[in-house]
Amino acid sequence: MTAHPPTEFPRIVVHAPALDGSRRVTEGDVTLGIASHLDDVIEILRMADLDRIEVEESDLIEWQGGGPDDWPGLTEHPEP
Repeated sequence: MTAHPPTEFPRIVVHAPALDGSRRVTEGDVTLGIASHLDDVIEILRMADLDRIEVEESDLIEWQGGGPDDWPGLTEHPEP
């Protein structure tokens, strides 16, 4: 088994929207914050000293359940 070198940049995940439209932002197993809008993601990354990342275009951010323009509210989720 070979060890992988540490990555130069963190891997950020913006998780799929919750029922209220908010999205959890994580770095590995650490929750950095909860965002309700793209501006919140930018602020969360700034507070974590990761503000050099271009939020909307970076390959360092994985957008799950929609991209940076997807912030559905409760009324936009399909009925089960």
